[in-house]
Formats: sequence, structure tokens, C-alpha cells
Amino acid sequence: MFENDQDTVDVLLSNSDEFRRLYDKHTALKTQVKDANGGVISMEQLALEELKKEKLYLKDQMATMIKNYHSVHA
Repeated sequence: MFENDQDTVDVLLSNSDEFRRLYDKHTALKTQVKDANGGVISMEQLALEELKKEKLYLKDQMATMIKNYHSVHA
């Protein structure tokens, strides 16, 4: 997800309950989207699109937290 910044992700996962919550939720949604796209689970297209939007929203929130971490610890 944030392969270029794994060190920061690891720090935030260890030190931020909020980041951990977002990360865990994003990971769960990523699995659901993958399973729906692969036909492992059945899901209406509208529901799948909503999951994708939520996943992207969570990723954006984590990206903001990473950016804020860098601005404080640069």
C-alpha cells in the first residue's frame, strides 16, 4: 500500500491506535474487494463500488497521517 514509506507505516502502526484502526479496516476492505472481483464472494456492483470508495477514503486518511508524521519528524 505504502511500499515507498514502509518505515513510517511501521512506526505509525506501533504508535498510533488511529492509524492501526484505519490500516486494519483498509486491509479488510482490500480483501473483500479482491474476493468480489475474483468471484470468491458474490456482491452487487453498487456495493462493490461503495467498498472501493471507502477503501480509497481510508487510504487517503492514512496518507495524510504519513504526511503529517513527516512534517513533524523531518
